[in-house]
This record gives sequence, structure tokens and C-alpha cells, in this order.
Amino acid sequence: MRNALLAGFLVAILAPTVGLFIVLKRYSMIGDTLSHSTFAGVAIGLMLGIHPILTAFIYTIMCAVVIEFLRNYYKKYAEMVMSIILTLSLGIAIILVSSGKAPTNVNSYLFGSILTVAKSDILIIGAVTVICLLLIFVLYDKLIYITFDEDGARVAGIKVKRINYLFTIMVGASIASSIRVMGILVISSIMIVPVATALQFKKGFKASLIIAIAVGLIDILMGLVLSYIWNTAPGGTIAVLSVTVLLISIIINSINKKS
Repeated sequence: MRNALLAGFLVAILAPTVGLFIVLKRYSMIGDTLSHSTFAGVAIGLMLGIHPILTAFIYTIMCAVVIEFLRNYYKKYAEMVMSIILTLSLGIAIILVSSGKAPTNVNSYLFGSILTVAKSDILIIGAVTVICLLLIFVLYDKLIYITFDEDGARVAGIKVKRINYLFTIMVGASIASSIRVMGILVISSIMIVPVATALQFKKGFKASLIIAIAVGLIDILMGLVLSYIWNTAPGGTIAVLSVTVLLISIIINSINKKS
């Protein structure tokens, strides 16, 4: 439980930070696509007898790079690119799991598990969190420019393509490292829903980022405690709690507007 709470704390900082840029870029589907792509990475790891998080990490980053490449190739059909990668990854995962070549129970990866979070998982999440936050800090101004005006950033001499590749890799790494806590099926929710809650407050970028992280911490830490008490999968518990918090924020915002 201590391992799960520590890992959850790191995920709650990392996921909404990356998620805010994803939402503002109107690129939310990439989170869903890459989270489901990790399923293939996990299945490959189980089949080869390698740590599934490691293979999920490598496979998801490869998918992130391919998505960014195809997004540049099919500039007007970005959603189609997501469907191609999602279909391929789920196809690989289903083949390996159904054939028995990945015999280990995959439920803990699909839905998250408190009991299976090991110290090695914390080290991986911690390393990814530190690296991603450092990169965002260094590239902050350029990322902001690209997020709100990609064409203007290109004219200003910013290496947009290179930074987009780097950011997409950060998204893939964030998702792959977090699946032990959240589970493959709902990891993208903690990247998007706290951001949606933060946007209800209609503050500036930095204030929205702080609110999103605070909401993410509430969602994940409370979700882990409730999943422990109720003996439910942490991923589903956190997902339901995060949407509940979002709905409460919408109701409060509506009441404030009327008053």
C-alpha cells in the first residue's frame, strides 16, 4: 500500500502536467491510443519473459514516434492515425493473450493493482517523472508557443517537429510507467479528467496546471485508499472518483454563474 501511494503521488504530478498540454493541443485521443498500445507491450514482455513494464515502455515510445511521423504524413487525418496504431496494438495483444503465449494473468495490468506495485516500479515512475518535468521546465516557453500557435512557432524559428516528437515520447513514457497503478484501460483518464476539472476555474495556464495537479493528487490518493477499503481495482475507482470530482466542479461552477 505504501508503494502504491508513493507511485500514485508521482503519477498524480506527472500525468496532469503532461495532460494539460495534450488537452490544449486538442490531442486528447493520443492518451487513449498510447494507453491501449501498452497492452501489446505488456503481452510481448510476458511472452518473452522480460519485465512487462520495460517492454511496454519501449513499445509505447515506438508507437508515440510512429504516431508523430504519420501525423506529419497525414496532416489532415490525425484521428485516422490513432485508429491505425490502436488497431495494430490491440490486435497484437489479443493474438498473444488468446494464444496462451502470454500466460500470466493480465488483470493487474488492465485494471491496476495495489499489491503488485514494487520498488522497481516506483524507481521507473520516479525517473520518468523527474526527466519529463525537467524537459518541460527547459522547453516550457517553446511548448507554450507550439501549443497555442504551431504555425507561428514555426515561423519564429522554433524546431516544432523535433519538440513535438520529444513531447509525444514524454506522453508515451508517462503512460507506460503508470499502468501498474492506474491500469491500461483507464490511465488516460488521469491525464485528461483533472485537466478538465481545472479548466472549470478559468484561470491562467500556470494556475490551471497547479489546480490540475492538486485535483490529480486528490483523485489518485483518495482512489487508492477507497480501492483498498472496498477491495476494488484502483484504476476503476480512481477513474470514477475523478469524473465525480469533475461533475461536482461543473455543478459548483453552474451555481456560481447563476448567482
